[in-house]
Amino acid sequence: QLTALAEADEQTRKAGSGADLWVMAPMVSTVDEAEYFTAIAREYGIRTAGVMVEVPSSALLAEHIFAHADFASIGTNDLTQYTLAADRLLGSVAGFQDPWHPAVLRLIREVGAAGARTGKPVGICGEAAADPLLAVVLVGLGATSLSMAPTALADVRATLLTYSLDDARRIAEAALAATDAATAREAAHAASDSQKERTQ
Repeated sequence: QLTALAEADEQTRKAGSGADLWVMAPMVSTVDEAEYFTAIAREYGIRTAGVMVEVPSSALLAEHIFAHADFASIGTNDLTQYTLAADRLLGSVAGFQDPWHPAVLRLIREVGAAGARTGKPVGICGEAAADPLLAVVLVGLGATSLSMAPTALADVRATLLTYSLDDARRIAEAALAATDAATAREAAHAASDSQKERTQ
């Protein structure tokens, strides 16, 4: 697969398409795995190799992982599942599957901070960024890019344009101070409303 990707990348570059291939490994849980994948990817000619952060161990070791990876993408669905031990396919614990949980947000902050310190981009994938206010929180935690369903783009974009980066950081801090998902959501809404009042 890496050979095919590298060949396709080379062909598109020769064609002058301007495309930039980024490849990442899923479910990386250790620094050794990150080092192994990125080394192999570069041997095959992949210029930009990164990792998915989907388990707590990789979030907590993000700065060490960034010594090898060019970028990280946080899979919020799996990170929430593995942080809260809540299988999203099991109805009896589905209520725990909430990316607003402060434990999940703190792990995202770890990755965002590590990315900022090392100059590496940190993306968000999964359903979390489709929530406009949570998107603001994620940016405040250090996310440099967000992915979401196309239907969510307009609302998220409009909401993000409402706040500065400092605003987003303050709203994120309010959510981080909570002890459960519901309270984090409420705290972010309160901080958001307060910020809007100050700017009016």
